[in-house]
Amino acid sequence: MAFEIGIGPNNRKSVYFDATVADGVACFSIYNHMLIPAHFGNPEAEYDSLMNGVTMWDVAAQRQVEISGPDAVRLIQYLTTRDISKTKIGQGRYVPICNHQGQLINDPVLLKLAADRFWLSIADSDIELWASAIAAERKWDVQVFEPDVSPLAIQGPLAKELVSNLFGDWVQELTYFGFKQTELQGIPLVLARSGWSKQGGYELYLQDGTRGVELWNIVKAKGSAYGIRPGAPNDLERIESGLVSYGADGRLQANSCNPFEISLGKLVDFDKADDFVGKAALQKIKTDGAKRRRVGFVISGAPVPTCQHSLDVQTASGSAVGTLSEFVFSTRFSKNIGVGMIAMDIGNDATDLVIQLDGETRQISVEPLPFSF
Repeated sequence: MAFEIGIGPNNRKSVYFDATVADGVACFSIYNHMLIPAHFGNPEAEYDSLMNGVTMWDVAAQRQVEISGPDAVRLIQYLTTRDISKTKIGQGRYVPICNHQGQLINDPVLLKLAADRFWLSIADSDIELWASAIAAERKWDVQVFEPDVSPLAIQGPLAKELVSNLFGDWVQELTYFGFKQTELQGIPLVLARSGWSKQGGYELYLQDGTRGVELWNIVKAKGSAYGIRPGAPNDLERIESGLVSYGADGRLQANSCNPFEISLGKLVDFDKADDFVGKAALQKIKTDGAKRRRVGFVISGAPVPTCQHSLDVQTASGSAVGTLSEFVFSTRFSKNIGVGMIAMDIGNDATDLVIQLDGETRQISVEPLPFSF
């Protein structure tokens, strides 16, 4: 069945939109109320470039929430489960954010730009509203807003060589999640060693939205010598690598989970001096023990179709014991693989698990993450 998704004013275009259209974007998704490329017509080639070469992604929908002012540290400490008091300027941190019930509502990367200025590089949920409401309720002296910042990702094994060519060899000294304020041909940006893949790379946080197409074309031109290809955050690679996707794996409105269930329990710091949202609930969850755990799955049968929604994992008797949140056929492993949650009392050796896929019953087995066949 063919259908279209309308583009209207309630779904914003990125600053790279015109460049991606010119380069043949074939499919968009919606992320943070913005259009984000899903692929450019050849997902297999884009995967190959990510795994063996270099690819560039419009990830401007990965919006920033700026928190700045005298009480900025205070608000950040209260929002996230991690202790960021020792974070240095130019250093990033992966910082889970929970609600008061201990449920994960976002898993952003925190960038510390100054002693009193931070960005939260957010996943797909309205954290600006959450943070501004908490700041107002507590009457803290802090500004919470979305700045003019639009990330462009360069990912793949040749990313380091390309980015070194663009900016200089100093980029190789950046530690993971490390970043630096810089410019490229007069375009202001923050360059970070980060990105949503296990293949390595960088993100260019553009700070002047009027120059989005210009930045895209500069990277494209310099990258041509490396065989660069436009692409998008790659679900196949993320599942093979076991990367967490808040939107797919743990969204509050769908597969709601807490950090202990989604393999982020080590990032809940009960020893930090400051209180944080969800602390009491998370302490109880830790004491009682998580009810589910995040695992990989292998699905029997012919290659699975594109995943459009999560599926219940059931026992042969029909009892729901887990959730298959996303799945795909992996040519690298020659298997149908997926990620999701399973009840703690279901072991990796369970043999009676099934899913219902397009009216067909398929056997499903549990695998540790990341996959290592």
